[in-house]
Amino acid sequence: MVLLRLDSRALSRSRFALSPLAETLGAAIALSRPCTDTWLAPWHARHHAAFRARLDADPFARGMVALISSTKYLPDHVSFPPPGGMRTRLHEELAQMARVPDEAVGASLQLAVEASWERHDLGAWLTGHDWAGRTAELFRHIWDTHLAADWPRRRALLERDVTYRAGLLAAYGWPRAVERMNRHSVWVGADAIRFSNRPGHDRVVGPEGMLFVPYTCAGQGTWLCEAPGLPYALVYPARGTGDLQSAGAGPRNQALARLIGTGRTAILRALESPATSSELAAELDLSLGTVGGHLAVLREAELVVGERTGRRVVYRRTEAGEVLATGRTTMAGDGTATR
Repeated sequence: MVLLRLDSRALSRSRFALSPLAETLGAAIALSRPCTDTWLAPWHARHHAAFRARLDADPFARGMVALISSTKYLPDHVSFPPPGGMRTRLHEELAQMARVPDEAVGASLQLAVEASWERHDLGAWLTGHDWAGRTAELFRHIWDTHLAADWPRRRALLERDVTYRAGLLAAYGWPRAVERMNRHSVWVGADAIRFSNRPGHDRVVGPEGMLFVPYTCAGQGTWLCEAPGLPYALVYPARGTGDLQSAGAGPRNQALARLIGTGRTAILRALESPATSSELAAELDLSLGTVGGHLAVLREAELVVGERTGRRVVYRRTEAGEVLATGRTTMAGDGTATR
């Protein structure tokens, strides 16, 4: 079991961040495999063939992606903590990646091979030099070709996740905010987060705190980023993609879609955490007019309600909408739910 042990000042300085590098890493892994995520399926279908063709033409790219897609230890040069908080830009992260010397890359790749569940022959593709720079060029290509156009939709979902967890943090503290970040994460005692059930050494999070970084490729796991001079960063799957994936699966959700339509079902499911119509449109890849029409029907049926906050109208599920979407009723007073 691996614990992240937090210094007494770490909690007050821990914060959320976004990482285009983590999003690119998740996208590379997702495109290297068959797609099982309904939310990502249209994007995967558009880009999978071109991505595979790029790998087939470049042994270095093919070997690097195969390794990072099949190991329990991500190479250090592809998993830096984001340096710019919520405003981190990809070029900052790639510049940091490109500076890693070949000796460090080679040692890290060897650890990744030892932790992989597949066989890898580094000598077959790890040739030449400037391995970190070549990896940065590969990630830049993946971003420009496969991610940049989809980034506004993904960023909207990531920001919703951060807003949701920041609300939990303000109301209940960090133990609730880190709840269900991955299958194993849980608060342990007064000052530690269980990161993994696998054997490994604990990390001590110092007074600089740590970063919590959501990304959208929910099926690609959770990882810890560390680098000298930067705080630890825990990369975790954002809420939303898995929920939307299940919206079309199972007899209950299929029946709900037949009852109120697939579009309204997707919106009702997406409102597990409150959102504006613009956020829903970006998250679900629908036009604002389509979302507005669905919301009008759901409001008329008293399944959702809109509340004005400043210049924004934020929609949430009513108790009837909660029951219809999840089968759970909200208990007044403590915010928990039960069947």
